[in-house]
Amino acid sequence: MELASDVGPVPLNVGALMVLDAPEDEAVGVASSLAERAVRIPRLSQRLAVPVSPWRRPYWTDMPGIDLHGRVIIRRCRPPGDRQTLLADAVRLLTQPLPRSEPLWRATVLTGLEDRRCALVLVLHHVLADGIGGLAVLAALTDSLGSQPEPTAPPARSASGRAPVRQRHGAGLVRALDTLRRGHQELGGGRLRRAPATSLNHPTGPRRVITSAHVDLPALRSAARDAGATINDLLLVAATGAARDVLRSRGEYPPELVVSMPVSARATTDTHQLGNRVGVIPVRVPLAGTTQERIRAVADATAARRSADRRGTSAALVGPAFRALAATGLLRRFVDRQRLVNLFLTNVKGPPTPLAIGHARVTEMVPLTATQGNVALAFAALSYRDRLTVTAVLDPDVVGESDLLRGSLQAALDALTVPARSTDEGSPS
Repeated sequence: MELASDVGPVPLNVGALMVLDAPEDEAVGVASSLAERAVRIPRLSQRLAVPVSPWRRPYWTDMPGIDLHGRVIIRRCRPPGDRQTLLADAVRLLTQPLPRSEPLWRATVLTGLEDRRCALVLVLHHVLADGIGGLAVLAALTDSLGSQPEPTAPPARSASGRAPVRQRHGAGLVRALDTLRRGHQELGGGRLRRAPATSLNHPTGPRRVITSAHVDLPALRSAARDAGATINDLLLVAATGAARDVLRSRGEYPPELVVSMPVSARATTDTHQLGNRVGVIPVRVPLAGTTQERIRAVADATAARRSADRRGTSAALVGPAFRALAATGLLRRFVDRQRLVNLFLTNVKGPPTPLAIGHARVTEMVPLTATQGNVALAFAALSYRDRLTVTAVLDPDVVGESDLLRGSLQAALDALTVPARSTDEGSPS
């Protein structure tokens, strides 16, 4: 499905920007360390073979003798090397296509930052790994400077080399029907309703801009607990609040926005189990009311679809539909004209302990994601240690208010972590 969905003017790549606490003269050592670690991940030495028939699945094939040092390059950041140009260079690297004849990843060490430090931009095609798989790749490429849980063991294999099959025949049919039922529930059940029409939904072009905000993770977690909600719920409120400010500056006042959130069918994985096991949850987020009222509405809407036993099952419905549209040549037309969602939001729980690449400590991680079709604005959240960074990726030809968006997003995140004032505060004693 991920490969079939890659039909837009920018590739369906994802990744992360990592700011390093290392002088730029250590860039060669960082690149060398990364390439040596990459050899340990089989998928990073493979390419994707695509059959001629659109109805047959692609498959991974080894590339013996490939030198992965060529997948890690060193490049100088454009002047003046401040945060704005660093983010601009990162999104430029994200939107460069990855040749299908080579491994579908690339790493770039950027030098020339204003503090004479360096940064790393890691880019993967989404077909290589989902968010959980991307974290497994990151863990294998870096050193943890704190305690980490043991990685999940690869699946057991029989003597024939095939994964064991526990249920067959009728049991398999029952399981498949149950998956479809659960997938339908994950998509919200009932008939799909149209999302409100907004000027944010316009076919996107080849340019992308990224802006970022951040929030203290323990404070956000505490706020979610106090509100009887989840961090995802709070991010939905913050992201749609920022989009609402942009729309209001244009004189648009939709009552709600529909946000599509990917949801993984697994809680953990390792580098032997990459690929995508992801479904989607569309959430209708009201724009009117106080922040607390909006949080309560979102929490109520998502609570029924948080059940762990059906996470990601909507892929059983979405995947075949997207592949069928791609096979008939109608997918690009569909995604450029769809009226089901307004925004994308993804949230990945990142490393809770500090990481290092060689001798270079990672001081900050910024998520990089793509947006396609007529969804010109997408949000991504990634935690690292006690900080949650939220990025907004947008098509500047459709959403030109990047400064307004960044300010509104930061203000919304800040407001979520400010304790509510007591109703009798300031009353006479």
